[in-house]
Amino acid sequence: MITVLSKFLIKNHENTEDAKVRRAYGVLCGIVGIVLNLILFSVKLFAGIISASAAIMTDAFNNLSDALSSLIMMVGFHMSGQNPDPEHPFGHGRIEYVTGLIVSFLIILMGFELFKNAIEHILHPAPVTFDPLTVVILIASILTKLYMYYYNKRTGEKIASAAMQATAMDSFSDSASTCAVLFAMMLSEFTGIMADGWCALLVSLFILYTGITSAKDTISPLLGSAPDKEFVDKIEAFALSYPEISGIHDLIVHDYGPGRMMISFHAEVPANGDILVMHDVIDCVEQKLRDVLHCDAVIHMDPIAVDDEETNRMKAVVLVIVKGIDDRITMHDFRMVKGPTHTNLIFDVVVPFDCSLKDEEVKQKIAEEVAHMDGNYFAVIQVDKPFV
Repeated sequence: MITVLSKFLIKNHENTEDAKVRRAYGVLCGIVGIVLNLILFSVKLFAGIISASAAIMTDAFNNLSDALSSLIMMVGFHMSGQNPDPEHPFGHGRIEYVTGLIVSFLIILMGFELFKNAIEHILHPAPVTFDPLTVVILIASILTKLYMYYYNKRTGEKIASAAMQATAMDSFSDSASTCAVLFAMMLSEFTGIMADGWCALLVSLFILYTGITSAKDTISPLLGSAPDKEFVDKIEAFALSYPEISGIHDLIVHDYGPGRMMISFHAEVPANGDILVMHDVIDCVEQKLRDVLHCDAVIHMDPIAVDDEETNRMKAVVLVIVKGIDDRITMHDFRMVKGPTHTNLIFDVVVPFDCSLKDEEVKQKIAEEVAHMDGNYFAVIQVDKPFV
């Protein structure tokens, strides 16, 4: 249904890189979610009343909260597509993350309230009335929620939306919860075991788990999560496609919402190259990143000696020392400065966050190894952390 509606309602629906198209998909999925969840709430409420089932009533109000979640998601997509203004020069894209967080808190709140009601029904169980119409309603609900999971997941992947992916998982957990409710009703009918309250408890736990997981997924980009490896690889490939650039490091990605990235990195260029030519190359890379990946880039040129045999030899020797400490440590910006009494080897190392050694210990170990080399060398080391 979403695919058919998008063809008629969304202009250039295949161009999901376009912010307007992306927003339109979010609004469309939000409207469909509101309608379907309100229908499910109404029919489940009816089924819960005629069957006197706490689990079905719990499931019904969960669908009502899902309708509110879809509304908030729809408003969030609409607001996140607003143009930049003087107070928000990078746009409003992070509103999508904020609304996703609000939805997560609503899910957690609903789960907690339903958890309390479930405990009450476990302590004071009541018989459940079996009705074929109720069974049909629950089966239809399961199929509807599986469809909502499918279209939210597919659309979320298409437009790279963490909020929509979270909505998809919420729909999947809802279908599993309704399966548990149906099981409780069948169990009560054919065995006499009243497990309605326990299934209501299971439903509430499903909801709580979904809410907490969704909250973690939306908090992460707000705090500043590492970029996707695929995105980083594309940046590196674009830069290294120019022969004048031999390597990049210190890549930092600032996420201002889906499709709104600002990046900066250092590009290694020949120290003896023409500065005007190098500057033109950097401008070309920045423009290419803007056109292809839709991100603004600021690139710092790092001149390195590419034709000095002694520098290259010493760089290789020091790299062996560095890798001997931790194979994941990388090195860049290697330079040699000769003096009357010793030679400084100046370089940066990138140490992983989970390295077993502290930064100062890494520096000390490298410096000691360098000091024991023949030739009176002294290491001047800057420790960096990986931002990707």
